[in-house]
Amino acid sequence: MPVILVASVAANGVIGRDGDLAWRNSEDLRRLKAMTMGHTLVMGRRNYESIGRPLPGRRTVVLTRQPDWSAEGVTVVRSAGAELDEALAAIAAETGDDTVFVFGGAEIYAALLDRVDVLELTEIDDELDGDVFFPALDPSGWREESRERRDGYAWVRYRRAPPTTPAP
Repeated sequence: MPVILVASVAANGVIGRDGDLAWRNSEDLRRLKAMTMGHTLVMGRRNYESIGRPLPGRRTVVLTRQPDWSAEGVTVVRSAGAELDEALAAIAAETGDDTVFVFGGAEIYAALLDRVDVLELTEIDDELDGDVFFPALDPSGWREESRERRDGYAWVRYRRAPPTTPAP
């Protein structure tokens, strides 16, 4: 099951401000829509509530600790472990698609980062004001696979680096 994390990250690590995105760019949002269409999104409750609805053409899984929380049209899970695995397997069996996009916010990125195969980041050249930050990454764990420069930002794909084995 390919797991891809998507995020727009400012030079100072900011990803959000006051319960919303810290940065909006229509070209970047169109790319995000095209990339995720037909696939499954995993996001936190606060991120889902900032969007306000399931995004069309995509399955939505909301990870929340709130025991009574629910929303129409989404799969709700309370744990990032076996319960999430079971929900994603059921969606893949039903749809025939097993590609999963980790859609944020920061707590969800941190909780699922060890399961991610690919990072699809929009790296914003500027520092932004904000109160939500992307989790720190160990650069030795990732290889840059592609970079497409835009005006003021870049679309960058990183793939998890294979584990290194010590020389005998």
